[in-house]
Amino acid sequence: MLIYQSVRYKRLELLKTQAKKLGIELSDDQLLMFETYYKELIDWNKRVNLTTITDYDDVQTKHFLDSITAIPYLPNLMPFKAIDIGSGGGFPGIPLKIMRPDIELTLVESRGKKAQFLKHVLTALKLDGVRVITARAETAASEAVLRGKYDIALTRAVGSISTVLELTLPFLKTGGVSVIYKKGEINDDLSHATEIAPLLGGIFSKTEPILHNVFPDNRCLLFFSKVSPTSDRYPRRDGMPAKRPL
Repeated sequence: MLIYQSVRYKRLELLKTQAKKLGIELSDDQLLMFETYYKELIDWNKRVNLTTITDYDDVQTKHFLDSITAIPYLPNLMPFKAIDIGSGGGFPGIPLKIMRPDIELTLVESRGKKAQFLKHVLTALKLDGVRVITARAETAASEAVLRGKYDIALTRAVGSISTVLELTLPFLKTGGVSVIYKKGEINDDLSHATEIAPLLGGIFSKTEPILHNVFPDNRCLLFFSKVSPTSDRYPRRDGMPAKRPL
């Protein structure tokens, strides 16, 4: 048993080592929280389709490490309010909350079973200051308690950049930022999204590439700033932003 625990702890060093290449330091307590997160994710994945990525090392890099790449770019103000749209298995919101406990976090997930997992894992990790909303983003964005209330909106693997902007910008305060996780070839998608962003009250701010010696598949973070209120016409009704992007 002691040998097994020693091996497992040593393997936890993968996340720690790769994060350090990105200038991100993880404490032992944070690593153990990620270990608990992994166990709960794999256990629930047997019953709920949370992820196709289940290998221990792959989850550390493709889910946990990928999620926390935004850490150097988050605001220093404490606390700040962030919303994770289409949270699924909790990425990127929960890993960021592990790293930055001061975040006031909202997770939006439309599928009931996935939302149940999110509530369960938050309890298992003893994370406070997080709420889970079971709703489509299009519906949630019309609620007065959510619309225009956030400093940061997060999305990962949700859809085209234009779709993401329609789903995220309505939640942001003026001065807030939509942080979009992307990988692969995005030039055409980004060019179009930059053109339509002003329609939603946003402007393109910058791209931050992630080091290629950590991720070989051209991963990056895109930043769009909220510069004016989003018209009440957006987002459109459920499903429209994805089916018919602006």
